[in-house]
Amino acid sequence: MRLINAVRAPARILLFSLMTAVAMPLTANEFNLPSLGDTSSSIMSREQEYQLGRAWLSMLRGSVRTLEDPLLKDYVERHVMGLAETSQLEDRRLTFVTLDSPQLNAFAAPGGIIGVNGGLFLHAHSEAEFASVMAHELAHLSQRHFARGLQHQQQNRIPLMTAMLASIILAASGGGDAGFAALASTQAAAIQEQRRFSRQNEQEADRIGLLNLKGAGYDPNAMPDMFERLARLSRFSRTPPEFLLTHPVNQSRIADSRNRAGQLSGDGRRDSLYYQMMRARVQLFYEESPGLAAQRFRALLDQHEGEHSAARYGLALALIRSGQQAEAETELQTLLAEHPDNIAVQLAQVELDGSRNRLDQALTRLDQLLAMQPDNYPLLEAKANMLLRKQDYRGAEQVTDRLARLRSDDPDVWYLVSEVRGLAGNILGVHQARAEYFMLAGDLDQADEQLDQALKRAGDNFVVTSRINARKDEVARRREIIKSF
Repeated sequence: MRLINAVRAPARILLFSLMTAVAMPLTANEFNLPSLGDTSSSIMSREQEYQLGRAWLSMLRGSVRTLEDPLLKDYVERHVMGLAETSQLEDRRLTFVTLDSPQLNAFAAPGGIIGVNGGLFLHAHSEAEFASVMAHELAHLSQRHFARGLQHQQQNRIPLMTAMLASIILAASGGGDAGFAALASTQAAAIQEQRRFSRQNEQEADRIGLLNLKGAGYDPNAMPDMFERLARLSRFSRTPPEFLLTHPVNQSRIADSRNRAGQLSGDGRRDSLYYQMMRARVQLFYEESPGLAAQRFRALLDQHEGEHSAARYGLALALIRSGQQAEAETELQTLLAEHPDNIAVQLAQVELDGSRNRLDQALTRLDQLLAMQPDNYPLLEAKANMLLRKQDYRGAEQVTDRLARLRSDDPDVWYLVSEVRGLAGNILGVHQARAEYFMLAGDLDQADEQLDQALKRAGDNFVVTSRINARKDEVARRREIIKSF
């Protein structure tokens, strides 16, 4: 059983206790205030906001499922970090979470937390539209809307962060949890009050986001295009997407963003093949079966007379996962000839080689790619998995230890590290890796227990015990942050 299943129940208990006891809660709309001179530091420092965000993120991770796809995670991280370079964001210590939900949603939380639902890829038809949503969220962070909202809260006592957390969990789980639904309903009036307070500030985030889009080289018209699609979704759906509940779209807002985008007219890119390949991965993931996905991608390919590389890529993946390796090989040969430097295509070939038990061939390809990109996350994880297939546990441990150094805040990586160390016979390392995983997943009791087990294994090794005790101090510090809520 995956460790995350052990985390979810205690994290939920912690979440409920937090929701009932919290002194300074927050809501999604609390992130929509304009920058009118930074007086927010008198309420909460940047460092306090950063630490609060990390504590909140650990509780979120312990309560909802996340997408573990390295290619998808890597795309979101690189794409948003690129947008941050041209944004007004000063503190760029960003952390990302990709939620396993087909519902359209994205959010920004205090301290540089950026969240994306898988459903955003389904609904943003181009990379520029995806970028417009991300630029909007970065604008919320750059304006320090959370800290500014605390000033408003001093007068109105609005429950903020707990409402946001409950809202995200409800959306990601399909709203089936009656406890969370009851909580959300009791907060509805307060959330509505906050919407009235924040509506004009949504437009401010639009304006800043449009400037960011232009600066990053995208067509700013993608933002009003995305708004129009959201408005249509709201019109023809009984239950509007969660994103619309926290980012309401009306004709006035669409017209305003269209007018501002027109003033920023000029050349700007709309799309990329790589983004469309990431969309294909998400579409495959949420399709009922790989066979049905293959039919859809084949129809799309036929419609474009074979000139649709993203559809061919999705078809190749669907064929691999439905056991049709020979046909997948044919499609991939075409893609490799056209796009030899595309990492997604190369990893699709690695996946195919693995499915056909050509492990040495897959590892040779990965080593060639890693020679050019030695710190590439998707490549390193693919190599670790191939080494596991070959039962080369020591080799896999070296790769995953490197991954842990590169991605020390990634719970998926620590989960893999713990699995590999167990197979390699490194029991002390297993306990240490599990402790890191549980800390990131919001279960501090389990993290403490794993560190205690590690101390027993460490014996009189002063260096190791010092490191373990330092991590125990970190667990205690995180507990205090949660209590301070």
